[in-house]
Amino acid sequence: MAIPNFQSLFLPLLELTGDQKVHRMREAIDSLAGKFQLTEDEKKELLPSGRQARFTNRVAWARAHLKAACLLENVGRGEFRITVRGFEVLKTKPASLDIRSLKKFQEFRDFQSKAPATPPPPGGDVIQPDPTPEELLESGYQAVRQVLGVDLLQRVRNLPPEFFEKLVVDLLVAMGYGGSRKDAGQAVGKAGDGGIDGIIKEDKLGLDVVYVQAKRWKDTVGRPAVQAFAGSLEGHRARKGVFITTSEFSKDAHDYVNRIEKKIVLIDGEQLAQFMIDHGIGVTEVASYSVKKVDADYFGDEE
Repeated sequence: MAIPNFQSLFLPLLELTGDQKVHRMREAIDSLAGKFQLTEDEKKELLPSGRQARFTNRVAWARAHLKAACLLENVGRGEFRITVRGFEVLKTKPASLDIRSLKKFQEFRDFQSKAPATPPPPGGDVIQPDPTPEELLESGYQAVRQVLGVDLLQRVRNLPPEFFEKLVVDLLVAMGYGGSRKDAGQAVGKAGDGGIDGIIKEDKLGLDVVYVQAKRWKDTVGRPAVQAFAGSLEGHRARKGVFITTSEFSKDAHDYVNRIEKKIVLIDGEQLAQFMIDHGIGVTEVASYSVKKVDADYFGDEE
């Protein structure tokens, strides 16, 4: 049997978790490979990058889409289980599930609205006509980032305060703030309610400082919280601040920081995840691609 496309795996993967127990990816891959009667060669078939098995990649994409629709949820490292919504879907005994089926859930529509128009996963929907190879590569890259960002943010929201504190420090140091990791850790080491509060060097010499507040909130952060943060800056005689949340900021909060004299940067959950990807925090490189073109100077061409 040929390797199924990733949408064909939606329902079998959801059915696998229908026992409401915690499952691991390796277990799911092996179980689904048996269900589709894949040969050893098919299970070992690699993507063009040579870094991952094609079937493993498609199971991972299927899980990512089911998570985006809130039919599955992470419960630990490499572990996931069915949600109440997912179990309700199973009880309807659907004949199949595909992207069209998932679009009835607002969370999945929100997820799709942030992803590029051209879906990247192997075996996915028909792509837009006549895209250039560069457009396809960029579209795929952006979609991988989007899925990775969703996964990262979900994990960050489940972190204990101490680990979240370390994450923020690691990110700020990677971005060039705080001097050394040791200095930054000492500077930001004040534990707060569900996050951290402290002062960190703006540069390695410590010529200026930035006041940092980081909160693992689920609800939208409004103007009152940001205004209180601005007041705390005044109490510390600080001119600059960074407010990090795992949720999002209201329009009033953004309008407020744009009107005041002090410089406050607001980083919401989505931005936090993208910064983590950009600066290599909590992620590891799977493959890289170098896109090249003809060197016109070498051949003496004029452009």
